[in-house]
Amino acid sequence: MEQDRTPRPPSPCGRGPGGGGTRPDLLHHARTMRRESTRGEAMLWRALRTRQISGLKFRRQAPIGPYIADFFCPSARLVVEIDGATHTDPAADAARDRWMRAQGLRVLRFWGDDVGGNLDGVLQHIRQVVTGP
Repeated sequence: MEQDRTPRPPSPCGRGPGGGGTRPDLLHHARTMRRESTRGEAMLWRALRTRQISGLKFRRQAPIGPYIADFFCPSARLVVEIDGATHTDPAADAARDRWMRAQGLRVLRFWGDDVGGNLDGVLQHIRQVVTGP
C-alpha cells in the first residue's frame, strides 16, 4: 500500500491570535497540563465542556502564541484562567494578560478556591461576559 506523501497543512491547534503555529514543547506541556489538571480546573471544565455555557465551545489548556490558556473560547475571544499555587508571579501574569489583550482577547481570572466554593457564581460571571449585560 502506497502512502500519500502530499504535504499536509499545519494543525490549527495553537494558531490563536498572534501565533504562527505552536512550538512542539508548548504542545507537549499543554497535553501534560490537561492530564494533571487542578481540582478547580477539573470542576470548571466539567461545567464548560460540551457547549454548556451559551452554546460556546471552550478548549482547555489551549496554546495561544507563547502561552497556554487554562480555558479558551475562540468565538467569544475569551480566556479564562484559574489561579492557584502555580501562579506565584503576579508580574508575569500581568504581562501575559497584557499580551493576550493586545491580541484582542478578554481575560478572566478566578482563584481555584472560588471555583471550588462558588462554581455557580463563576459560571454566572462567565455567562455575563460572553452574553453581555
